[in-house]
Amino acid sequence: MPNLAQWGNDLHSGKKSYPFIQKRKLWFIITLVLVALSIAVPLIKGGFNLGIDFRGGSEFTISQVQSTDVAPGEEAVHAVAADVEPHVTNIAPNTMRVQTDRLTDDQTLALAKGLAEAYGVPTSNVTSTFVGPTWGQDVSQQALIGLVAFIVLVTILMALYFRTWKMSIAAVVGLLVVVIITAGIYSLSDFEVTPSAIIGFLTILSYALYDTVVVFDKIRENTEDIESRTDATFAERVNLAINQTLVRSINTSMVAVLPVASILFIGAYLLGAGTLRDLALALFVGIIVATLATIFVQAPLYAALRSNEKGIKEQAARVAATKAEATAWIQGS
Repeated sequence: MPNLAQWGNDLHSGKKSYPFIQKRKLWFIITLVLVALSIAVPLIKGGFNLGIDFRGGSEFTISQVQSTDVAPGEEAVHAVAADVEPHVTNIAPNTMRVQTDRLTDDQTLALAKGLAEAYGVPTSNVTSTFVGPTWGQDVSQQALIGLVAFIVLVTILMALYFRTWKMSIAAVVGLLVVVIITAGIYSLSDFEVTPSAIIGFLTILSYALYDTVVVFDKIRENTEDIESRTDATFAERVNLAINQTLVRSINTSMVAVLPVASILFIGAYLLGAGTLRDLALALFVGIIVATLATIFVQAPLYAALRSNEKGIKEQAARVAATKAEATAWIQGS
């Protein structure tokens, strides 16, 4: 069994190093392919699977049920409206929820009676309501405003904190990559887009930013005296920073993703609870993608943005000359 502590020490000291920066073109190509696929998936499928809060419809809640099987609910819906596709879920102990497209008043009364008979409860235990799409549209609009405000503030604050706008650009590009890929995977899973999922998407931005700041802080520490160094180039110092924070990034993501995975498993397979499931899937995918984006997108992109600076090129030339002199001296001695 490998010694994880020794592995972490070797990464921190530079004894062991993975070429994250040297292979940045490969990471960028993979990222562009994933982003393109993430955009293509919902387009090919005709959009996201929007929940009732966004498309509107009828919703029934049946309480004090003895069985949480979804089949009776689906059969009751088809008996009243054969062409309607129902969404039946167990949202709490002894409570079922049935969502459909908007029904007429007669269909609503007939379905309420049918659901009571299907689950063996009095009609008074079945409540119905119509959910309009306006509320969901308001949530989407507010979420979009929140996303734009978040990105603007992140750009300004990171530029002030790190004293370079190139770190801001790299961080924001990474955040957009995280959101797009997470949304693509969410669409591929065919989970419903609910207000809980929107909350999950916004939450992962905070995690992604936290992970990015940790790595960028180490990059700044490693490169603050870069112009006076002759032992390593700027790209090599950035690569060292990624390797030095690799163990921390993995540990942090594991600590964050394991509880979310438990919630996702419980929500999807044990309780069938839509709210838990939707929120957990967005968080689960987002945390993993955010961790990978910091390592393979944001830090390499920052190195790429600075690679053509005059000072960085001159420092790289001095490092190459110093290494060439050292090699010649060793070979001549």
